[in-house]
Parts: sequence; C-alpha cells; structure tokens
Amino acid sequence: MERLQKVIAHAGLASRRKAEELILEGKVTVNGKTVRELGIKVSGNDRVEVAGIPVEKEEPVYFILYKPRGVVSTASDDKGRKTVTDFFQHIKERIYPVGRLDYDTSGLVIMTNDGEFANLMMHPKSEVEKTYVAKIKGIPPRETLRSLEKGVMLEDGKTAPAKVKFVSLDKKKQTSIVELTIHEGRNRQVRRMFEAIGHPVLKLKRETYGFLDLKGLKTGDARELSPHEVKQLRSLAKFGK
Repeated sequence: MERLQKVIAHAGLASRRKAEELILEGKVTVNGKTVRELGIKVSGNDRVEVAGIPVEKEEPVYFILYKPRGVVSTASDDKGRKTVTDFFQHIKERIYPVGRLDYDTSGLVIMTNDGEFANLMMHPKSEVEKTYVAKIKGIPPRETLRSLEKGVMLEDGKTAPAKVKFVSLDKKKQTSIVELTIHEGRNRQVRRMFEAIGHPVLKLKRETYGFLDLKGLKTGDARELSPHEVKQLRSLAKFGK
C-alpha cells in the first residue's frame, strides 16, 4: 500500500506536490470514486485515474542530458520549439526535466519520471551545488567577483553565498570567463547575478550538478544514471553536502 500522491508521482504524471493539489481539487478518482484526502493509500489492484486518465505505474528511470542552446526545458512547448524530451523519443516512460535551464543556456539537465525524486532535488533546502561557466561582458575586478561570493541583492532577495573562480579574459574583446557555483535554483539566477554586478552574460553552460558532470557526452547526448548515482543524489539532497 502506498500513498495516493506517491503513486501518481511515480507514474510520471506530476510531482508529488502537484499530485497533492490534484487530489485536493477533486481531479483524482480511486475505483471510480473521487478522492479529496491526502492520507489515502492504494494498492496495485486499485484503479486510479487523474482527470480521467488511468494511472499506470512506471518503473522510475533517471538520465542526464547535455542540453544544447535553443532547446526548451519542458516536456512540451506550445510554440513548437525543440524540447529536452525530444532527445528521449526512444524511451517509453514519460520523463521530464528536474528544474530548468534557460532556452539560451546549455549544459547538464537531469531527466526522470520520478516526481518524488524531482521534488527532493529541487527543494530549497536540498542545497545541491551546481557549477556554471559563464562568458561575460567586461573584465570584473576581484572585489566585484567577491560580492558574488557574499551574495548579491536581486529583486527576489539576496542570493546565498556562491563560489567564484576567474578562468580567463580576452582584453581585445573585453570579455571574461568565470566559473560560478551556487546551490539555489531561482529563475535565471546566474544571469541575474552577473547583471547585478554590471557584467551581463554572453554565453552560459551548466557544467555540473552535484557530483555529476558532462564527461564523455557531446551536445545532445544523454546517458542513464546508475542506481548508485541516484542513491548518491538522494543523499546529497537530504543533507545538502
């Protein structure tokens, strides 16, 4: 017996939190009867439907994708743009991205059909570090970069302390390459942080997510995570270290 919201999340229909909302909204039925209570448990013999769609339990799968620029980090796009799920058409499970990378940002994206896992990884308290490499306009002084380490004020509040490493500069083009490691996941956060110090991002790539990296992958490539890697990610998210 498992909690109803967990069954819905594992089926890849929604995150656990979203599943709870669907239940409270009366959009979930068990054996033909509408259920509005979050404590309900169901077995494999129960018929669960979400908005009239039968819930078929899928085995959880986990991948990483080297997302190219010009790709949307959603399961579908009403504008007809290429999405991260387009790289997994050979996968029968209904997978979706854990969090998002901007349309113009490339790099590592975790893909799964495990809503509970996705929710755990994206929770503000998880503090899983993500490293980005940014090509920025101008050559910032060391003191300016230190302000990123201490946290900068954005319209939605001050950012948590970050790790910053100056990689290289191009005096002729007046650009710099900077590595930034953060554990938050606000919308367009890295771009907004660099804008806040007066050095807009020209190009951005996510290099790592926790201990995961892009080694061995080319743009558009993906690989499945091992059970051990998934276990490690869960541990990271729980303890934030």
